[in-house]
Amino acid sequence: MSETLVQTVPSPLRKRRFFDANIIAVIVLVVLAFPLPLLLDQGQEAVAIRVLIFAMLGMSWNIMSGFGGMFSFGHAAYFGIGGYSSSILLVNFGISPWIGMVVGMGVAALYGVIVGWLCFRYKLRGTYFALATFAFAEMLRIIVQSADIVNSSVGYNVPLIQGSSWWMMQFPAGSPNYFWLGLGLMAACLVVTIVFVRSKAGRFTVAIREDETAASSLGVPVLRYKLTAIALSGSIGAVSGVFYTQFYLFIDPELGFGAYRSIEAILIPVVGGIGTIWGPIVGSVLLAPLNDITAAILRNPPPFLDFLEGRTGLDVMLYAILIIIVILFLPKGVFGTIKEKVTKR
Repeated sequence: MSETLVQTVPSPLRKRRFFDANIIAVIVLVVLAFPLPLLLDQGQEAVAIRVLIFAMLGMSWNIMSGFGGMFSFGHAAYFGIGGYSSSILLVNFGISPWIGMVVGMGVAALYGVIVGWLCFRYKLRGTYFALATFAFAEMLRIIVQSADIVNSSVGYNVPLIQGSSWWMMQFPAGSPNYFWLGLGLMAACLVVTIVFVRSKAGRFTVAIREDETAASSLGVPVLRYKLTAIALSGSIGAVSGVFYTQFYLFIDPELGFGAYRSIEAILIPVVGGIGTIWGPIVGSVLLAPLNDITAAILRNPPPFLDFLEGRTGLDVMLYAILIIIVILFLPKGVFGTIKEKVTKR
């Protein structure tokens, strides 16, 4: 049995201290972030809300690919399933997005389990597994884009209501309730991540990632814990899709299932720190504002950048530059590198 595998099962006392520290950190984060919408203007609040959406999407990918070691190129599927599930139920039947969220989480988890089982059934690992997840997500996007029953390429506009409604997840533009709702959902997803990582299932998942053969030889049911991680990952991805749709009041196949969404899911923990609890939070804080920064530059560039005026793709270029910097100088991500240096002291 490898030393790394042994290290994934520390003493109960040590586990409890680390668990409590992370939960306390979540509470502190919520308390500090709670007054933000009262201090920001409407545009800045929208950026802060995008940070929360990015964080949940990054957490979703991190559970499956960071802690589970199952690299996914198709996480847009979970995001889109969540957004479409809530939209279909709300637009067609007037059902609350909260119920749509629960349905979306269930459908996304089931989809993930089916795709995962098929991949493992035919022994797809590494690059082949990643390509398979991308292929399934693209297949789902094409189906949704072509199916009239889900409005094909038109997508869904969330119907507006009068006033505010927590039950319908809808508030007037600029309302701080959107931020508080997103903050609560993000904190809940973060707590679920912490509980999972420190649970028996999470520890076995990490052990399988480190040495699947050794874990299997010790009697660990590898397939069960892999599929558990995928199901949980898909459920959190669906939550981010539901909240995105309710905030922007629109979703279509490209916004929900497009490859760009899968790239975002990957970049967030890569920049923040793959396989760390707080990596997706750090990554989302760094990446989410890039769209607004690039839009501002393109609208009114400084004199030495006037050649960029009216052009598109600057955000993609900045993403690429940031990824290159992280890979070269912070291979474990921002939070992962800081954590490693602090641990060594």
